[in-house]
Amino acid sequence: MAAETAGVDLVPVVALLAAGVVAVPIFKRLGLGSILGYLSAGVVIGPFGIGIFTESSTILHVAELGVVMFLFIIGLEMQPSRLWGLRREIFGLGALQVGICAALLTMVGLAGGFLVSQSFVAGAGFVLTSTAIVMQLLDERGEMSTPKGQRMVSILLLEDLAIVPLLALVAFLAPAASDTGTGWAGRLTDIGIGVASITGLVIAGRYLLNPLFRVLADSRAREVMTAAALLVVLGAALAMQLGGLSMAMGAFLAGVLLSESTFRHQLEADVEPFRGILLGMFFIAVGMSLDLTVVLANWQMIAFYVVVYMLMKGIGIYGVARFRKSGHREALERAVIMAQGGEFAFVLYSSALAVGIIDGEANAILTAIIIISMVLTPLAIMVLRRFTPQVEQSLEDVDVAAELSGTVLVIGFGRFGQIASQPLLLRGVDVSIIDNDVEMIQAAADFGFKIYYGDGTRLDILHAAGAGRARAVLICVDKEDVAVRIAQNLAAEFPLVPVLARAYDRGTAMKLIRAGVDYQLRETFESAIVFGGATLEKLGEDRDDVAEVIEEVRRRDAARLEMQFAGDIHAGGDFLQGNIAGPVPTPLTPPRRTAKALNEEAADAIAKRVVPGE
Repeated sequence: MAAETAGVDLVPVVALLAAGVVAVPIFKRLGLGSILGYLSAGVVIGPFGIGIFTESSTILHVAELGVVMFLFIIGLEMQPSRLWGLRREIFGLGALQVGICAALLTMVGLAGGFLVSQSFVAGAGFVLTSTAIVMQLLDERGEMSTPKGQRMVSILLLEDLAIVPLLALVAFLAPAASDTGTGWAGRLTDIGIGVASITGLVIAGRYLLNPLFRVLADSRAREVMTAAALLVVLGAALAMQLGGLSMAMGAFLAGVLLSESTFRHQLEADVEPFRGILLGMFFIAVGMSLDLTVVLANWQMIAFYVVVYMLMKGIGIYGVARFRKSGHREALERAVIMAQGGEFAFVLYSSALAVGIIDGEANAILTAIIIISMVLTPLAIMVLRRFTPQVEQSLEDVDVAAELSGTVLVIGFGRFGQIASQPLLLRGVDVSIIDNDVEMIQAAADFGFKIYYGDGTRLDILHAAGAGRARAVLICVDKEDVAVRIAQNLAAEFPLVPVLARAYDRGTAMKLIRAGVDYQLRETFESAIVFGGATLEKLGEDRDDVAEVIEEVRRRDAARLEMQFAGDIHAGGDFLQGNIAGPVPTPLTPPRRTAKALNEEAADAIAKRVVPGE
């Protein structure tokens, strides 16, 4: 029994997972973001909190694999052609930002009375933005693939590449070559090993990885594919580490080399769960690494350099962005998001400590400065959002809705509105169209559409757009709350004008009917039943029989919607045909009705506030 009880100590593992599970939802609910939640959890359970963990460095080394896997997934999204397309941003914008920010931060150190080598190492380490934080923020905000997101990704890639020459410079800046046992020949050898590592990885990725995964796929063993995916990520990281380079850079290169493989999506799915949990562990470990003893002993110096470093780096980033023709808002946002130091600074400072450029206390202070800057980043972004106005769209070459007089008014000209307008335009109906997306309005003009700028939720815009003079108003917007608000305004201000609305789902349909629309259609309903009917025809069913089945689907759906309107969203389940073997209850139903009869019943149902069939 004693042997059975002397197993693995699960207390640290449970504490680590519990800290993230508890902290992250709380911080996200408060609007502070998941990263700050992980960092705070690390501080609480670390050696300077309640002390569940005493050696945060061990966890940090393991958790760095989260950053490694994150960059592998980013690499999978970066096909070589796409990466080549970003070469100007990577080697132009990225190099310019790194160079200018490094110079500014080095001058800060010199002004503080430190040696050139110490000032350079401290500043260069802070220049290396946290890839994990910025990537996570871009991912959470859905901006990874936007132009401004791609520019930040390009800069991050250059900064990851910059760790290689920076580590070489640290060796050159060592107090004396004899102290470190490294002469010129040894340094050139290190550079040659690094180049050889990159070359070997590229060759292996080009000629070995795809055949390997093809063989593994033929074995049809899912667990082997998952193991192979992890092997590729960790093997590439190890190859770069042995070459004296960044593990993350190796994983990124492996991802890029596999980005055009037929197994790309499978690899991404296999690695994603490990990436998520390890990246969370990385942020927790960073929080644990915050040495509160050093912070308290040197809090004035740390506070000063955190503020000055972030301010000077932000000024450098903003200046470079404006020099490269970015707008004020984008430049300011990039400066705030990228103003912190990053995880690769720990590597640079450790190397500087090893060669004697800085001592142990300086390393602890610099590490604290980096960590605090990482903690402050989500807070700085919240302040930016609160005190900067929303982006105002330029109305250049766009006409504002005023005194329109179309027979039909269409509100919203996305995919649904574009298709819905075609039958009307083909019949020569005079259609007025308004939308509040300037880019879409400008793009539509290239295809022969005149769209006026206007917000359909405002009564003054509805009057100016001619809603009171129209014979029908079509609500074709894609947001539920916006559609319902427009319907309510139209019913209150223009009760005699027929209103037809696009509904996102059944819940939206019922809200629109309560708001007083004359007709509503769920955006996917008709296309879905036509799709199902086409499938039946491909299976050999007679076209007339298929038409009857589709009509039966419409009838059942209308009956179910009526019951839901009278009860709740769960009512009318008996009208759904399930795929479970056994008897299916079919309630008594009225005889089939023609399309004309359905339309007539729809009008009656609206008058009585009962849901019509679609």
